[in-house]
Amino acid sequence: MKFLTKIAFKNLFRHKLRTFISIIAIAFAVMIVVFARGFIVGMIDSVFADQIQYYSGHIKIVDREYQQQERLLPLNYPVDGLAGQGLNEMMDSLKGIENVEMVIPRLKFGAMVSTGNELVAMSGWGVNPIQEFQFTNIEDQLVEGRMFQPGQREVVMGTGLLAKLNHQVGDKVTILSNTAFNSLKGVTFKIVGRLASGLKLLDEIVFYLPLDQAQSWLYMDDQSTELLLVTSNRGLVDQVLPEVKELLASRDAEERYLALGYQETSDLLPYMELAKLIYNQIYIFLVLLASIVVINTMIMIVKERTKEIGMMSALGLESKNILQLFIIEGGIIGIIGSLLGALLGSIINEYFAVTGIDFSSAMAGFSSELVFNSIIYPVSSTANTVFAFILGVIVVTIACMIPARRAAKLEPTEALREI
Repeated sequence: MKFLTKIAFKNLFRHKLRTFISIIAIAFAVMIVVFARGFIVGMIDSVFADQIQYYSGHIKIVDREYQQQERLLPLNYPVDGLAGQGLNEMMDSLKGIENVEMVIPRLKFGAMVSTGNELVAMSGWGVNPIQEFQFTNIEDQLVEGRMFQPGQREVVMGTGLLAKLNHQVGDKVTILSNTAFNSLKGVTFKIVGRLASGLKLLDEIVFYLPLDQAQSWLYMDDQSTELLLVTSNRGLVDQVLPEVKELLASRDAEERYLALGYQETSDLLPYMELAKLIYNQIYIFLVLLASIVVINTMIMIVKERTKEIGMMSALGLESKNILQLFIIEGGIIGIIGSLLGALLGSIINEYFAVTGIDFSSAMAGFSSELVFNSIIYPVSSTANTVFAFILGVIVVTIACMIPARRAAKLEPTEALREI
């Protein structure tokens, strides 16, 4: 094998330009695979994270009637406890379930502000700021001012929403909303922070305020519109969800409340899982496409060295050794090209993992209901780089079997007749 490897290296340097082009073709394909896989994984992880953090938690508990009318944000179907024991007791009971790390109440409602010329529709989220900091990355999206304080009439708004209202941090704004008794009530808040998250929902529609202030304003003391349950990782949902449902059933609340895993709350998430499988096939196709260059190169080599192959066979080199020789040559091209491509792709991913790729213009027309960040940060990982490298080597080596088998099948007497 050592002897064959030496011959293979020598043969590859006979036509340096041809070998170089083959290596570049493989390097480019593998580089695209590394970048594409990092981008797709980053996009999918971002979609899952945003959906879980800002919409569903790992498990979401809502009133069954509320779930059917959720787009209208009704306040007459609250989550207010089990068997009349109150919201806090319900939260404590849920925290007692193994692997449930946090139970987060949110009070969502519709609101509007008059700018003098028009009414701007918004969505208010009454939250506990400490829990939001722990669960979401909302604090990282704060580009001006600070987060609100519990017990204070303060709000935080997105950059796009502030532009609609022609307001800025430090201003006061009077917000109108229907209360739980279906009466219109206005309250004046101070704007203490500005968000720029990349999510259209948070930047243009939602404003945050303290949960206790929202409950007082809307006459919903000790009530929320939803509870989000958080586990250490989303892989535990299948284990925790049955226990949550069992708790609700044991407290005669299964007919009133609905417990949903994060995948049940969005039509988009199942397609994200399917996308991973589809793109894995595309990666293989990309490398196969580049392998055509290598196959063509190897076929030309076999044609040019027909006489030489015949001489080697006549001197006692077996067909399997000729097969191994050409596979080694293809394998060397695959290894060098895949290594270069994997390194270049990794460098590109490292750069964009920090700067991100902004699709804000392309997503300008998307609905705010789609929880999709317009800035995608590709994932740069050793596993991704190694995956693309191994894929490139394996596919190229297997592809070289075609010309290698052709060379191995040449009859010495016929090969020696070639010019």
